[in-house]
Amino acid sequence: MSKTIDHAKQLQRLQRLARLMDTAWGIPFTRLRFGMDSVLGLVPGAGDAIGFGISAYAIILAHRTGAPPALLVKMLANAAIDAGVGSIPVAGDVFDLFFKANTRNLKLLSEFLEKSEKAQRS
Repeated sequence: MSKTIDHAKQLQRLQRLARLMDTAWGIPFTRLRFGMDSVLGLVPGAGDAIGFGISAYAIILAHRTGAPPALLVKMLANAAIDAGVGSIPVAGDVFDLFFKANTRNLKLLSEFLEKSEKAQRS
């Protein structure tokens, strides 16, 4: 049972992190949402590196939940794509509005944990 609580705490941390990084604020009169990742991306070079570091922290939390290496690689790929494309001036800033790496990674981990819990119950 403590393992389930631990997973729940890790997921809550990741949910808060994904919201802060990807969807904390909305653009008025649109459905577009953005977060710190988009704001950090406005700082040439360093902003995307900081965003990648924060995404890496989320991947470390996923590792602590017992996520398999294949899942961690997918999560790392999402973070790398976000940082790589995000570093392109102007186009990368627009890309950051639509590619939500942290939200994608949260979904991947949530699905994995859900399947794991179902398998443990059966």
